[in-house]
Amino acid sequence: MKILNRPSAPPTPAVPGARRPAVPSGARSRTWAAWAVPLAVLGSTALVAVRAAALGQWIVDDAAVTFAYVRSVGEGLGPVQQAGAAPVEGYSNPAWLALLLAGRVLGLFDHGAWFGVSDLALFPKGLALLCVAGTLACVGGAARAALPARAWLVVLGTGGLLAANESYVVWCFSGLENSLYGLLTAAMGLLLVRVAGRGGPASGAACGAGAVALLAALTRPDGAVLAAACPLTVLLLRRRGALRAALLGTGVFAAGYGAFLLWRHAVFGRWVPNTAVAKSQAPPSFAELSKAGELLTYAGWPVTLLCAACAGLVLGRRGPARRVVAVLSVPLALTLLAYGALAPDWMPLHRFATPVWVLGSAVAALAVTAVANGARPRTRALLCCAVAGALALSLAGQAARGAGFRREPTLSMCWVADRYGRTFDAYATRLALRPGATAALPDLGGTLLTSRLRVLDLAGLTDRAIADAYAAHDKAALTHHVLDEVRPALVHTHGPWTPKTGLTQARLAAAGYAPLYREGDGGDYVLVSAVPAGAPRIAEARAWAGPRLDRMNRQKHEHRGHLGDCGARLVPPGGPESARSGRPGGTSRGPDALPAPPRPTPGPAPGPTHAHPIPLATPRPAAPVVPVVVHGGRS
Repeated sequence: MKILNRPSAPPTPAVPGARRPAVPSGARSRTWAAWAVPLAVLGSTALVAVRAAALGQWIVDDAAVTFAYVRSVGEGLGPVQQAGAAPVEGYSNPAWLALLLAGRVLGLFDHGAWFGVSDLALFPKGLALLCVAGTLACVGGAARAALPARAWLVVLGTGGLLAANESYVVWCFSGLENSLYGLLTAAMGLLLVRVAGRGGPASGAACGAGAVALLAALTRPDGAVLAAACPLTVLLLRRRGALRAALLGTGVFAAGYGAFLLWRHAVFGRWVPNTAVAKSQAPPSFAELSKAGELLTYAGWPVTLLCAACAGLVLGRRGPARRVVAVLSVPLALTLLAYGALAPDWMPLHRFATPVWVLGSAVAALAVTAVANGARPRTRALLCCAVAGALALSLAGQAARGAGFRREPTLSMCWVADRYGRTFDAYATRLALRPGATAALPDLGGTLLTSRLRVLDLAGLTDRAIADAYAAHDKAALTHHVLDEVRPALVHTHGPWTPKTGLTQARLAAAGYAPLYREGDGGDYVLVSAVPAGAPRIAEARAWAGPRLDRMNRQKHEHRGHLGDCGARLVPPGGPESARSGRPGGTSRGPDALPAPPRPTPGPAPGPTHAHPIPLATPRPAAPVVPVVVHGGRS
């Protein structure tokens, strides 16, 4: 009975851990904040990569000039355009050249193909993609100082604007240094934001800004304008120690750039790159500076005005967003000024505007996000609609202006390699020209990578005498140097280069040259006295070249400037690289490829059955290649 009357046992407590405790909302928000910006950077980079994939393997020929210098330095020949040439600074991007050289040393560049794609195209595009990711990461770092909870949204906005900007995408993935320049500009903005966000100007950050400005100046000559960004920012802060920080940053830049100038003069005998001499860059007038307004027109007035209005609202309020927008506006104004000061560029889509697009997109995304962040829901909805409408109008205008480029992109490295490098080698074989004969022409990059001939640059970028003639506006000195002193066996001119060089049909005929192929008021010419058996060989070469070059020109226009296969290697036939590769000429152009012609030997003219046609551009367009990272300047 006592047992029955025993009080019941207390209920057994629940097993610990059977039910996972709820995660505090604060922890979830901290986790999201830690991963939001990196995820936004990855997503925005992928969006830019998708846009860049439409370019396929296209590399602009100016980039291939730098590639040729990378090859020469990597082979121990020094900074020359090809073996046997004198040292001439025919490039203006030593920092980009150094990155490509590091890739060559590591076996990632100028060694062959990855997944069937030449590393001459894949490696620079992979570097560009890394630079884009770094650019967006710097934007995220700057945005954290203004809108910590919405920094990811600023990154997405910046990435979207850059991906939609055809000028930015085209030139970042052209093989030129634009992507590196954009990264350094964004890094400068981040450093300036950190300087401005502290209690007083930080000496370390100021020195870092000076180092970034130095790298920018070594990436593009106009990058030197960023040296003024840190001094202007710290002086505008009007804080204690501002002058000391400004002097430190300026001193870092001046010491590094001064050392580089001394090296340049010791090696090349000039204080400026030979490219600057050839382009005759003069101090700009006020009217020329106004061409910076062209960028606002290209970006689109609807989106420009809307973003400017948002930036004005942010600058009118107190808070961290105001400080960040003001600080980023300093390098933005400097890069706009530099763009206006540069001589007009012959290439389309504003090749020199990359830093403006980076900073402008960052300021625009930050300003719009800051305005939306503090607005009421109805105002926020109206702002979103206004932004969508402005973007639609502006992007439609960009698409119209870029239609010509999409139909036929600017001069391709592959096209120049086929049309001039391999064609002129074939001329030399058929005409039995002596070994070491010289070819003079204005399109250089692909020619230097593939031709065994000595090359004379009629654009003057890699030739001191021609650059000096352009700088002095002395056409007579130029023609005298080409036709009387060098007397190249082969000459090519076309388009504006015919009147600019003075190498007209009449002038060439008077100097003893005969046409091989007519192209407008220019074309291909050969020095008659350099050809054994003279007229018969020239007539045969002329008959051989006509239909083939006509077909190449048609292919160029029909296949978007030849965006397809360049071959696994672009090297001169019979060189040491081709011997190592085990392929004639070191190239691999697919099953329909034709071998490069052999070295010329004296003897009777070859008959029609012994013809060695030049490799023509692959008639089938290659599938677009998305730039990826794996383990081609005339500017």
